[in-house]
Amino acid sequence: MRLALRSDVSATDGDLDMVLLHECTGRYWYLNATGAFILRLFLNGSERTEIARSMADRFPVSVEEASEDIEKLVSSLCTADLVRVKA
Repeated sequence: MRLALRSDVSATDGDLDMVLLHECTGRYWYLNATGAFILRLFLNGSERTEIARSMADRFPVSVEEASEDIEKLVSSLCTADLVRVKA
């Protein structure tokens, strides 16, 4: 699975975090360092399993915990209509 920002969503990178703006609704979404790390990897073409391994290497979590966090973030981003899933 790959993710892409919807065309009406813009992203602003901080040092570690990220802010997304849904231009149609005017709502802002803040991603902390972990959420921004996950989204950046997805946007750069990484697969979910690669991202989980990268998270386990970088943060004090297991691959299983990372996979759960990734699933929660992707679900939230999809529900908020901020990303689209690319096959």
